[in-house]
Amino acid sequence: MTDNQNLLAEQRRALILDEVRRRGGVRVNELTRRLNVSDMTIRRDLDALARQGMLAKVHGGAVPVAEPSAHEPGFEAKSVLEPSAKDEIARAAAALVAPGTAIALSGGTTTYALARHLLDVPELTVVTNSVRVADVFHEARPGSGGGGFRAGAATVVLTGGVRTPSDALVGPVADRAVRSLHFDLLFLGVHGISAEAGLSTPNLAEAETNRCLIRSARRVVVVADHTKWGTVGLSSFADLAEVDTWVTDRGLPGGVRAEVAEQVPGLVVAGGEQL
Repeated sequence: MTDNQNLLAEQRRALILDEVRRRGGVRVNELTRRLNVSDMTIRRDLDALARQGMLAKVHGGAVPVAEPSAHEPGFEAKSVLEPSAKDEIARAAAALVAPGTAIALSGGTTTYALARHLLDVPELTVVTNSVRVADVFHEARPGSGGGGFRAGAATVVLTGGVRTPSDALVGPVADRAVRSLHFDLLFLGVHGISAEAGLSTPNLAEAETNRCLIRSARRVVVVADHTKWGTVGLSSFADLAEVDTWVTDRGLPGGVRAEVAEQVPGLVVAGGEQL
């Protein structure tokens, strides 16, 4: 496959997953008509998504998988979900960053997308517990094959710690590093967000590291697409009221936006309005 074909496959599979979650199940013949591809292509997509544990195949189609609260998908599995929404969110979140500030980025595929949009913001100090995020800035440095020297390139502090399936560094080493620092903005990716459970993750150690990040930040910005709403992981680490801004996408229903706005001072809908 070419790169374009790979991108199209990722987008198609993200649409399939969204349909499965929204409708509670889909049939192969419906997907072939909607996406204008062959029956064989859809079946390959369903096979790939089923191998990743994202859905369950049934006769003639697919249904959602009820994930255990402790299940933690890997970075690659999450990266194929809602790629367009994540990029829109990243663009909107990057607009909140002023040159010369100290920011923190947690682990996650949306914060990874955000890092790429921050490369041209000068004189940043970036604290991160994400190996993937650190790599984005490292590859842009001189001598790393990223295209030469960048004036005002970011200073990056990688916390250290134990690596999770999503390539975040967590545990006592990460926690101690974060507690000793203070930053203007924290951009936080989340596994799940809900009115009752707040922000949650399936990883107990990551929950504690996220608590440390929140305590060290003057302002907390959650970057999460609409599919994260209603998902609850094993461990809650913050209430909605602890969030200053949530940057999300237009897929978040209007009723949910109103509910969130009662607790979160700033709700930014990427490509839409700011509430």
